Amino acid sequence: MHIPDGYLDTKTILSTWIISISFLTIGIKRVKEKLKDKTIPLMGVLGALIFASQMVNFPIIYGTSGHFLGGVLLGIILGPFAGLIIMIIVLILQSLIFGDGGVLTLGANILNIGIIGTFLSTYIYYGLNKIFKNKIYLTAFIASWFSVILSSVFCSFELSISKMFPLSLGLISMVGIHSIIGFFEGLITSIVLVFIYKNKKELSIFTGINL
Repeated sequence: MHIPDGYLDTKTILSTWIISISFLTIGIKRVKEKLKDKTIPLMGVLGALIFASQMVNFPIIYGTSGHFLGGVLLGIILGPFAGLIIMIIVLILQSLIFGDGGVLTLGANILNIGIIGTFLSTYIYYGLNKIFKNKIYLTAFIASWFSVILSSVFCSFELSISKMFPLSLGLISMVGIHSIIGFFEGLITSIVLVFIYKNKKELSIFTGINL
């Protein structure tokens, strides 16, 4: 899912950077308005969890890879804007320290994994909750699955626009493997939420969150 440098053309790099910077600016402003002291350590713990889980990559084609995202989990617990900010920080550290995703293509990776896979997918979760009331684990599973699929679709479009490979090949390869990854993403997200819900009194850092 992390796109390396050299895989996107200039217009795609610039357009994705503009979109990502816009969301980052709005996100920072919104998080500052609502940030509470008890939220800071929670953001750190979840950021470390997502950072570690994303280090497990599955190679796909032409140097691209698939992996777990964790964006919906961040969004459910922290809210869409805070989840977005944490995901952006994770992506920046991965790019600069471990070379997981390019520096020039960071805007695209933020768009795919942060904006689509975290921010937008959290709102998908909210929307599903209005349909399937009191079934948050089911809606978390579905939203998590969609987060992975939608991220892979956007990634495929960006690579296709940059003429790395035909869109049909990208969709078959990327979306195909990510539909499987998405199943496990949804399963893990639901399991983690069940664990937090049942143990949040003992896990004081999670006390007060709405699940």
